Amino acid sequence: MPIWPETLPQSPLSDGMIETPADVLVRTGMDAGPAKFRPRTSAGVARLALSYIMSRAEVERLSDFFNDELMWGALSFSFPHPRLEEPVDCRFKQPPVYAPVNGDFFKVTMELEVLP
Repeated sequence: MPIWPETLPQSPLSDGMIETPADVLVRTGMDAGPAKFRPRTSAGVARLALSYIMSRAEVERLSDFFNDELMWGALSFSFPHPRLEEPVDCRFKQPPVYAPVNGDFFKVTMELEVLP
């Protein structure tokens, strides 16, 4: 399994990180009284929305990692979870987005799925 490159930032911007736990519940409406909930599955997919400031070289490395090593995001990879501080298996939900900050740096946003 590919591993998030050590040459890329290991910690995201704190104001750009949003973690969404897996939603595994099914809600069933009742004729009377409150709705009932039950687990749909025992393992769900959590989401991580992350932002980084990267140099041109780091953006190129991320692009190579995404396109070549992950086959344009089709493969999962080991990623250092910023809150848990341990590696988790992830995959890209969509390609990373690069927005220029100035001539040499870019704000990179990406959304990952944390696999069970």
